[in-house]
Amino acid sequence: MGERDDPGTIGRRVQRLRVERGLTQRQLAEPVYTPAYISTLESGRVRPSDDALRHLAGRLGVAFDELATGRSARLVTELRLRLTEAQRTLAAGEAEAAAEQYGTLLAEAEANGLVAEQAAALLGLGECALETGELVAGRQYFERAEERLAGAPLPARVPALRGRAVAHYLAGELRYAVYLLESGIDELNRGGLHDPDALLLLYASAIGPYMDMGAHARAAQAAELALALAPRSGDPALVARMHRSVARTLVAEGRHAEADASLAKAAELYRGLQIRTELANCHWMRGYVYAQDGRLERAESELREALGMLSARRAALYSSQVTVELADVLHRSGKSDEAAALLHGVLDDLSPERGAVHSAAAHRLLGIIAEDARRTEEAEEHYVRALSLLERAGAAGDLADLCRLLGDLLRRTGRVEAALDAYRTGLGHRTAPGTTTLGPAPAQPPL
Repeated sequence: MGERDDPGTIGRRVQRLRVERGLTQRQLAEPVYTPAYISTLESGRVRPSDDALRHLAGRLGVAFDELATGRSARLVTELRLRLTEAQRTLAAGEAEAAAEQYGTLLAEAEANGLVAEQAAALLGLGECALETGELVAGRQYFERAEERLAGAPLPARVPALRGRAVAHYLAGELRYAVYLLESGIDELNRGGLHDPDALLLLYASAIGPYMDMGAHARAAQAAELALALAPRSGDPALVARMHRSVARTLVAEGRHAEADASLAKAAELYRGLQIRTELANCHWMRGYVYAQDGRLERAESELREALGMLSARRAALYSSQVTVELADVLHRSGKSDEAAALLHGVLDDLSPERGAVHSAAAHRLLGIIAEDARRTEEAEEHYVRALSLLERAGAAGDLADLCRLLGDLLRRTGRVEAALDAYRTGLGHRTAPGTTTLGPAPAQPPL
C-alpha cells in the first residue's frame, strides 16, 4: 500500500483520534479486535496490518491514507488544485506571482512529505526562473526536481531534464544542452519507453540548439519526428510548442509559407489555452519568419507585438532576445539609429552566461552599423566580441558569417594576414555543413 509511518507514530495518531471522538478502546476494537490489541497498537508495540488500519479508519471516520501517513486525501487534492492554479498564473505570464505560489506549495508539500507534489512545485519554480531570466536558479530547481523523481520512470523525469537543458541552452552552453536532450531521447527509444509526450518535448526542445550549432540536418530530422509524434500527444500546449520549434527548420529550408502555417496552428492553440507567454513567442517566431522572407514591415509588427507582451510580463531575457531581432529588422529597413539605441539598451541584460547567442548577434549588428558609418575600430571591436561569444557557445551556424564580416573589414584596412586568419576560421566552420562533433544521432522511435 506504499509508504506509511512507523508503528509508534501510527499508535499515537490512533489514540489521539480515538480520544477526540470520545471512544473507549473497546468501542474502537469491536467487533473484530480486542481492547488489549488496541492498547498494544496505541503504545507502538505492534505494526498494524492493512486490514486492521482499514477497520480503525472506518471506526474513526478517516481515510486509510490519513491514518497510515497522517496526510489527508483532501490535503493532497487541494495541493494539486493549487498547483494547477499556479500553472495558470504562469501561463498568463505572471511569473513572479506564480513563483510565490509555487514557493508556498513547495513548503507545504515538504512539510507533509508529498514527494510528487514537491517535484511539481520545483518544476514550476524552474519554469518561472527561465521566464524571468534567472538561469542558474532555474537549473537548480530542475536538478532538485530530478532528485525528487529519482525513482520514477524516465518519462516522468523528462520535464525536469528538458528544463535543465533549456537553462544550459539559454546560458550559451549549446553542446551540453544537446547532450542532455539526446541522452534522454536515446534512453527512451533504446529502452522501449516510447512515451509520445516525453519524446515530443525532447525533440522540440532540441531544434533550437541544433540550429544554432549549424546542425541543420539533425534539426530537420528532429522536426520531422516531432511532427510525426504530435498526433499521439494528449497535451495541446506541447503540440503548440512543437509547431513553433518546427517552424524554424522550415524557414532554414526556405519553406516560409509552411513555417507561417505551423506558427498559425501554434498561436491558435495558445489562444485557446490562454497561454500568454507562448503566444508572445509565436509572434516572435512569425516575426523571424517574415524577416527571413524579406517582409520587413510585417516582421517589425510581429516582433513589436511579441516585445510588448513579454515586457508587460517581465520576461526580461526573452524581451532582450526579441529586441535584438527587432533591431535587425529596423536596420534592414533603414532605421539604423533606432536599431543601435535598442541594442545598447539591452546589452547589459545579455552576457556569455545569459543569452550568449543573442548577445553575439547584438554585437554583430552593432559592428555592421558602425562599419556602415565608417567607424572601423568600433566595428572591429564588436565583431571580435561577437566572435568570442559564438566560439564559447559553439554556435557554428553563425560563426562562419561573422568570420567573413571580420575578414572583409580587416582586408579593407590593409591587414591581409589577419584577414586570411579570419577567413580560415570561417572556412573551418563551413567544411562540413550540417554536421557537428556531437557523435551519432540518438535512436529513433518506431514510427
